[in-house]
Amino acid sequence: MSDFLRIMWSEEGQDIAEYAVMLAVILVLVVGTIRLIGSNANNVFSNTASSIQ
Repeated sequence: MSDFLRIMWSEEGQDIAEYAVMLAVILVLVVGTIRLIGSNANNVFSNTASSIQ
């Protein structure tokens, strides 16, 4: 456990933590965008299918 704490309090540990935070923010943005596009695409396909019938 002491090695983990030493890494987290060193400059390398801070860099790793910053990269982890940036990765988490990017993942949230990507997932949110995919969900938004997915629901909009579903609505478009549903409307198109309804108009064809």
